[in-house]
Amino acid sequence: MPEIVVISGKGGTGKTSLTAAFAHLAGRPVICDLDVDAPDLHILLDPVRKRSEDFVSGHEAVIDPTRCTGCGQCAQACRFGAIVPDGPRYRVDHLRCEGCKVCVTICPAHAVDFVPRHCGEWYVSDTRFGPMVHARLFPGQENSGRLVSLLKTEARRIAEETGRELILSDGSPGIGCPVISSLAGATLAVAVTEPTPSGRHDLERVTALCDHFRIPVAVVINKCDLNPGEAERIAATALARGHALAGRLPHDPVVVTAMVARKAVTELPETPFAASLREIWRTIETLAGQRTRSASRA
Repeated sequence: MPEIVVISGKGGTGKTSLTAAFAHLAGRPVICDLDVDAPDLHILLDPVRKRSEDFVSGHEAVIDPTRCTGCGQCAQACRFGAIVPDGPRYRVDHLRCEGCKVCVTICPAHAVDFVPRHCGEWYVSDTRFGPMVHARLFPGQENSGRLVSLLKTEARRIAEETGRELILSDGSPGIGCPVISSLAGATLAVAVTEPTPSGRHDLERVTALCDHFRIPVAVVINKCDLNPGEAERIAATALARGHALAGRLPHDPVVVTAMVARKAVTELPETPFAASLREIWRTIETLAGQRTRSASRA
């Protein structure tokens, strides 16, 4: 089953707008928003939640005030400053707690419990393009890579149960832990970039990450007409490194129009921009199909 992940080396390249259009063009995909730290694909797809689950990962310290004697040993030992006075006793500042368990170990009154940490929520929803798996990590929480892996597992389960033949994911920007988890098992990474020196630099970083995990890359240059020279350099670099060039898109106000309407660009009346997107999607489908057939033969 093909798994296509749309990524970018930096934020603001148009990755989510393109993912929404691809979801519209794909037919019957299972859609994932793997940008769990700052999800926004739901804004365009307007999902209706069918199921909601807590995401619990790691542990955090909690002081029981009925057992705390106020000795302060935990506050002195905490190198993160997470234990603060609360009247004659102490409490844990959960935004600072790193779950190191030192306070649990040294408390002479055994007043500190080490409980599972509720880090966020994840959802299974319906959209007009198909089922969607998405999540919301609470501010300041970690383990985003583990949450991404959970979403991918659920998406594969749904695809198998419903007979859908494609998983389409909107990944996180950058090259960090959630991006690495997003790429695990991917058939094709679609890297969206823009023609600026920083865009080229960040594209080189994210494609190097894909190369490391042997994930084939298709590059889309968005807003290519804003700096044609830089766009040509990006295209030449991508091809020289063995990556496919899926296509180029001009800067077009129709993208903002679609955002305001909370729709994919391809849902609006046909425009040259939408026509280019359709051609890019056909190229991506072909590349993903070739990769899937090659993997099955291997």
